[in-house]
Formats: sequence, C-alpha cells, structure tokens
Amino acid sequence: MISRRKILACAAIGVIASANQAFAKSSKPSPVERFDTDHDGTVDLAEAKKAATETFNKLDGDKDGTLDLKELGGRVSRKELAAADGDHDKTLDKNEYLALVEQRFKAADADGDGTVNAAELGTPAGRALLRLLS
Repeated sequence: MISRRKILACAAIGVIASANQAFAKSSKPSPVERFDTDHDGTVDLAEAKKAATETFNKLDGDKDGTLDLKELGGRVSRKELAAADGDHDKTLDKNEYLALVEQRFKAADADGDGTVNAAELGTPAGRALLRLLS
C-alpha cells in the first residue's frame, strides 16, 4: 500500500524536476553560444565583427554613424577612445569600432589559432572583447 508520505515525496520530486528543466531552458546562453554562428564551439573574427556591427547599430542612438563616449556606455575608457579614434573627432565610426574589436580579439586569442573559446573569453582580454560585442 502506498502511504501519503510516498505520494507527497513523489509529487515533490516531480515539481523539483520540472523546475530544474524550466530553469535550464531559461538560463542565459554562454558568450560562445551567443556569438558562435557556425556552432563550432569557438568565436572567430568574422563572428565577432558581425556581433560588434549589430551592437554598434544598437548603440548609435542618434543614427549619425558614430559613437561618442556616452553612447559607448562604459565599453571603452576615454583613453581607449582617443587611441582608437583615427580621425580625432572624439567619436568612433563603424570602421574604427571594428578595428578596436579586431585589436581586442587578437589580444584575447591567447593561443593564436584565430578563434577565441570560452576560457579565452574568461580572461581580462576576453572580457574587454565581450564588452564591445554585447
């Protein structure tokens, strides 16, 4: 005969299992999963630039084709902006932004294989790259 305790225990296990499945489905994808469009487990420069282009377009609130320090929202410091600003207009156009992405990508690619993996994205250089992609 099945006791009430066993019935309640089984019900509780079912609720917990359902909650775990729902949590697993709702958790955020890893940075590699977000930007790895060819699903090879790494992010290459083309994938990084594609994500950076989308981010640039979202950040360009006034749609003037450039990002100023305010629009960049802390993704780069004033000093980093000045270094990346080739035409010295105190903004980054898309080409300057993508050049900065490429620079940060190369810094994050510690093994020099042309891709960054989850471990490389977890480094300070990788996190600096992620700030430009997100």
